[in-house]
Amino acid sequence: LLGLGRMVGLTDPAGYLALVKGFFALVGTATAWATWRLSRASGASTLAASGGAALFALASVPLYFAPRAMSENASALPVVLGLALALPASASRRALMTGASLLGLAVLLRLQNGVFCVGLLAVLLARRQWRQAGVALAVLSGWALAFGLLDKLTWGRWFHSAIVYLDFNLVQGKAAMFGTEAFDYYPRILRTAMPGLSVLVGALALLALPRAWGLSFLTAAFVVLHAYQPHKELRFLVPALPLLAALAGVGLDSVLRVLRGFPARATVAVAVVAAALLSGASAGALTFGELGQYEHVRPQDSAWDDQGPVNRLLEAAGRRDDVCGLKVETVHQAWTGGYSYFHRKVPLYPHNGPGRGSNRFSHVITLEGYEGAGTAVAREGRLVLVKLPITGCTPDPGYSWRLP
Repeated sequence: LLGLGRMVGLTDPAGYLALVKGFFALVGTATAWATWRLSRASGASTLAASGGAALFALASVPLYFAPRAMSENASALPVVLGLALALPASASRRALMTGASLLGLAVLLRLQNGVFCVGLLAVLLARRQWRQAGVALAVLSGWALAFGLLDKLTWGRWFHSAIVYLDFNLVQGKAAMFGTEAFDYYPRILRTAMPGLSVLVGALALLALPRAWGLSFLTAAFVVLHAYQPHKELRFLVPALPLLAALAGVGLDSVLRVLRGFPARATVAVAVVAAALLSGASAGALTFGELGQYEHVRPQDSAWDDQGPVNRLLEAAGRRDDVCGLKVETVHQAWTGGYSYFHRKVPLYPHNGPGRGSNRFSHVITLEGYEGAGTAVAREGRLVLVKLPITGCTPDPGYSWRLP
């Protein structure tokens, strides 16, 4: 997407970054529509399915993740739409093949979505739909071949990325280096991030179990397998959030069926949408503690605009003609947007890079009060972009850089 933006003339970060964020926001909107389709395919009425889709489209956690360029977001749409097409017992051969293909694509985007592929086959076999299971297996095998071939062409070995990932996470267990959490991490964090709404979604999803056991099985398998892994992050569950919302739509339909008269049913549906709206209204106030990230280090820090001031100063520096090098002193470079925001063909040094007296850079991003002999040329909260008192940078032939 960054490359596409530059091809159409969006060479400034404000342009191509907006393109990326806008694209993923549209993907999230399409995922909400696919959630509605999945809920309808699972037996919910139009009204109930709309309520279920609203629980995904308007809730705070999905809204928080929506514009972020992550494989979880990119793969959620083909997962939900693929299941909407392939999972119904009455699915046509064409719908089954299309749905299985979408699930295969989702695996190319994120390996963990293979759980849904295996789960679909298990559901078809449990229904004794032998022919449909064979068709799905053939389609998924074709996508598996494409996966392996892509790795062969890019990494030099069949299924290299999958082998390395599984070895790192399951065999060696090295993901635990990034933190471990208890089995109840995901329900605990969802209750914290979306108090009340997560309980409502869970209760409605349980009501859907007798009517949508296949979708319930797939969703539970995905969540439980992730819960068993020592290292956990809420983003890992993004592909499952629309599935839970679709199940909630089916559960809501079960509630609406016992109510008499349209006014009563409409009131309950509106109440569900209102609960989702109340949750979404608090998305901008989410903290890292509420999202289960950096709970013991930065629990009260806002998660909505994390490192936003640094990135906006990177943009400001990139627009200056007198920049021949830049150092970010305030944070590890891994937590910034890097060259995606600082779009200049000059060195960008980390906090532990050369000192100010090295003449390797002309500008520095630092905390207010640490300007030294430099001149502040831009500010973002407590951060400042400082121009150092040098006329030019000493060349650094050993420094490597890469524009997006």
